Amino acid sequence: LCGGTDLHNGIYDYLLFAATHALSPTGRCHTFDAAADGIALGEGVGCVVLKRVADAERDGDRILAVIDAVAASSDGRSLGLTAPRREGQRRALERAYDRSGVSPASIGLVEAHGTGTVVGDRTELATLTDVYAERGAVPGSTTLGSVKSQIGHTKCAAGIAGVIKAVHALH
Repeated sequence: LCGGTDLHNGIYDYLLFAATHALSPTGRCHTFDAAADGIALGEGVGCVVLKRVADAERDGDRILAVIDAVAASSDGRSLGLTAPRREGQRRALERAYDRSGVSPASIGLVEAHGTGTVVGDRTELATLTDVYAERGAVPGSTTLGSVKSQIGHTKCAAGIAGVIKAVHALH
């Protein structure tokens, strides 16, 4: 089982995100949009069952998705939580595509981190654009989304929420 949970949005969460200028004053997350002005907080619980493909097939399970590779990277030294660096994001993307053997040119959907912060979204979009263009993706051939624009930033549950959304979107 793999999952995440975050059921706490207390006053200190709002104060922290407001102090870092990450909290949307409109209370809406407009990921990758000209109206983007920060995150909207959300709460959530999510869980998925992970199994080797051979075991799932043997057991007659309904397979909704297959994870070909997992990759990560640190942004390294940066200006803070709301100022990601392209170098770290590029490294994670390249590792994932190299490990999976999948070309970005064949990708139809990217479920992005997409918090709705101006700097974060701009950095993420620029990095994706660069990596995809360098690896042969045709402009406009990939749909980009973020579950945060639908349910808010669920913090510790945000990653699994994105996985669940992407699996259902593709299914």
